[in-house]
Amino acid sequence: MKISAVKVSKLDVEMHQAIKTPIGEISAARNVVVCIETSCGLVGWGETSPMAAITYDSQASTYAMGVEMAPLLLGQSSVAVESCLALLRRYCSRSSVLCAFDMALYDLAAQAAGLPLYAYLGGSARSLRTDHTIGNQESVEATVAMALDLVDAGFDTIKLKTGRSGTLDLEHLSAVRAAVGPDIALRIDCNQGWDYPQALRMLPALAELGVEYLEQPFPVWDVDSFARLRARGVLPLCADESVFNHHDAWRLLRADAVDYLNIKLVKSGGLNTALKINSVAEAAGVRCMIGCFGESRLGLTAAAHLAMARPTIHFIDLDSALHFCEDPVVGGLRYGDGGHISVVGTIGLGAAFELSALSDVFEVTL
Repeated sequence: MKISAVKVSKLDVEMHQAIKTPIGEISAARNVVVCIETSCGLVGWGETSPMAAITYDSQASTYAMGVEMAPLLLGQSSVAVESCLALLRRYCSRSSVLCAFDMALYDLAAQAAGLPLYAYLGGSARSLRTDHTIGNQESVEATVAMALDLVDAGFDTIKLKTGRSGTLDLEHLSAVRAAVGPDIALRIDCNQGWDYPQALRMLPALAELGVEYLEQPFPVWDVDSFARLRARGVLPLCADESVFNHHDAWRLLRADAVDYLNIKLVKSGGLNTALKINSVAEAAGVRCMIGCFGESRLGLTAAAHLAMARPTIHFIDLDSALHFCEDPVVGGLRYGDGGHISVVGTIGLGAAFELSALSDVFEVTL
């Protein structure tokens, strides 16, 4: 079963409201899509969502790299996932477009096996429930209003972007906790916005507010501050931007720097490396989160399959498509009340794009 055609295209979808963080904001999905076709008629889909401040590339650069890499797969066996990925990585080892190629290849391999992707990866269906993210708002009142809307919608876990200077983060967090009550889980993500002294000052108040964990308080390189803060044992720490691959995971865990690892398929270049990160975490007895950037339901579906296949992935942060003004995906995961996620009745990934949603379609064929 040989690869007979590869298509690379762009996906642009506006969001209802910009999600602001200390390192930038996301107001729209500017993604790249890969579609791989085989000689026997199977079609695999993949997606990536580059965020320049984190992944160091953009939609334009990712698309251009995808166009260059697409011909490499022509004539290759579509079920030889490892060798196909090795071929791509030899050409370029650190582009977000690897995620889209990886996802499409795993989709094809699972289809060829006649299995849902989670089953192909060795797992079984299980219930998932995502949190919902609130970006940095201009006022405390706006943050509280959004939090109350999420509680009314049935969400039991809210993730708040932080990383502001001074005590502004505590003002927002304290007001949200007072408004939503003690039974709603609160997680915070600094996106590298603090330094060690500020984090140290914040720690007692965060614990008193019942924050579940603190995500990426420090710059990606500052493993020492992670380790020093974690040694105080006050609040669990989660690494996000600091962990792109299994080598990063090993470095962080060997330094006793974090309690959790945030796996994002775009960062890791897809499922293949994400599985390796999870294995390192599992060996260390550490839980993982599965997160996202600006993926549509197609990219999130792949992430949900991975979470179903690996129980070490405990925390679910797959809410990006909830911010979309339009839904360009056919099939795939479904959101239920309160952030419940289901992926049922599928072979392979079980999701595809509406062709009308894609632009700048580039195609190579045998």
